[in-house]
Amino acid sequence: MKLKFLFLLVVTQLHFTNLRAQQNKPAKLIVGIVVDQMRNDYLFRFEKHYGKGGFKRLMAEGFYFKNTHYSYVPTYTGPGHASIYAGTTPRYHGIISNDWYDKYSGKEIYCVGDSNYNTVGNATIDGKMSPQYLFSTTITDELKYTTNFKGKVIGISLKDRGAILPAGHSGDAAYWLSGKDWITSTYYMKELPKWVSDFNGSRRVENYVAKDWNTLLPIADYTESIEDDNNYEMVYKGELKPIFPHKLSVLKDANYGYNIIKGTPFGDTVMEEFAEAAIENESMGKDEVTDFLALSFSAIDYVGHRYGPNSIEMEDAMIRLDRDLEKLLNFLDAKVGKGEYQLFLTADHAGAPVASWMQSKKIPGGYMNYPLMDSLLNIQITNKFGNFKFIKNFSNDQFFYDHELLAAKNINEEIFSKFIRTFLMKNFEEISEVFTADQLRNAQFTEGIESFLKKGYNTKRSGDLMIVPQVGYIDYGNKGTTHGTGYDFDTHVPLLFFGNGIKQGMSSERVLIEDIAPTISILNNLNFPNACTGKPLWEVVGY
Repeated sequence: MKLKFLFLLVVTQLHFTNLRAQQNKPAKLIVGIVVDQMRNDYLFRFEKHYGKGGFKRLMAEGFYFKNTHYSYVPTYTGPGHASIYAGTTPRYHGIISNDWYDKYSGKEIYCVGDSNYNTVGNATIDGKMSPQYLFSTTITDELKYTTNFKGKVIGISLKDRGAILPAGHSGDAAYWLSGKDWITSTYYMKELPKWVSDFNGSRRVENYVAKDWNTLLPIADYTESIEDDNNYEMVYKGELKPIFPHKLSVLKDANYGYNIIKGTPFGDTVMEEFAEAAIENESMGKDEVTDFLALSFSAIDYVGHRYGPNSIEMEDAMIRLDRDLEKLLNFLDAKVGKGEYQLFLTADHAGAPVASWMQSKKIPGGYMNYPLMDSLLNIQITNKFGNFKFIKNFSNDQFFYDHELLAAKNINEEIFSKFIRTFLMKNFEEISEVFTADQLRNAQFTEGIESFLKKGYNTKRSGDLMIVPQVGYIDYGNKGTTHGTGYDFDTHVPLLFFGNGIKQGMSSERVLIEDIAPTISILNNLNFPNACTGKPLWEVVGY
């Protein structure tokens, strides 16, 4: 009996030693997948149409966190990608929005704009980009550092910011789609690699735009969506109704040229093909030094903005993305090897329901009327304090004051802010709350929207007074939808880990998006990004 116990003890110890060794073995290739504007419920709403090898495979063989959220506002693409890869929030990494007003220069800033660099790949200005505004390092930067810059890092997205921010400061390349061409910036290289030029020469984008976008399945099968012909979706110029088929070749010239592909599932399909070409031609995952491929599928965001989350277009786009994901996983199995690569999938934000459709169902919500607010507020400020431009800018739900003018007119800023808050709260039902910068800097908010504002507030870049929209209200037209708030419809996103070192499982515990980077760090023996505030997810790392 004693020998049997000792035997079992030795076997158990060997098992855990082997498990720990397996978990400590870095992946040959890490693949980060961000699906722009993917709501968590898409995993289940369209589940019956998914194949076995895409989302279902990730859930069946990987680890799924059902209750993953963003913990700051605004929930936009730039901040989302920065937060995923930096393991922290805009308070520290500095990407407070896609665009913001610079209170020191008075200029508008684009989160990856950089006039010091030029386009590589075509004759547009679409490549004048870099990660210059990102304060912190990313998990991809830390991989470069840990591997003595031998590990290769490439970011790919339909959007520039979706490729550049994940690739970090030291990425080998970031590629994004400009018209019919994959391009980059002189920040990374002076000319495109031959394989990228060859890919552009294959006319993939032109061939897809020559097709009609029709439903992949019989349209009667799309029972998880509202009717195709409805009054809640945008139409392209040249269309009379927002219905299938969308004749891309006919619509192209009046609607963004070849960039029209970004608003269709064909955009993500082209990107998956480009990702395969990158893995193959850059020999990613071919040796023991870990490489990182950061992919951001953007078409779901464009489809969401135009048609909303309850549209047949969204259902079809997700079904097609599932097929693209299965194709990518099969390619990784063949080229890198099962168990040799590691993958996570999440979203940079979710998305609100179409507010006008919600109203038709008697659900509270509506639209922010900022032009009316601005007009009435200016009248009140003029009557109270004089006809001067005390507010330099209003953007991203933030007021930026002219501090010098307020001081010159002997106007106390606290009194000025209190006056604005009182007026807005009294007269606009679509405003839930108003906070000052001093409150966000000094108060200890630990939960609710207040804490989200604090985590999204960056002293150098944020404004002086912040508006919180009422739940269900969005800043958009009455067709299509948007995102940006701290409410669950914008913060709740999927999170799946899969592959090397990842056990199968599921958790309903609330986790935060900034937990992804430290989890990947632990799994691959990397340093955390230098401003990281997230925590490793023990359910994945195992110890």
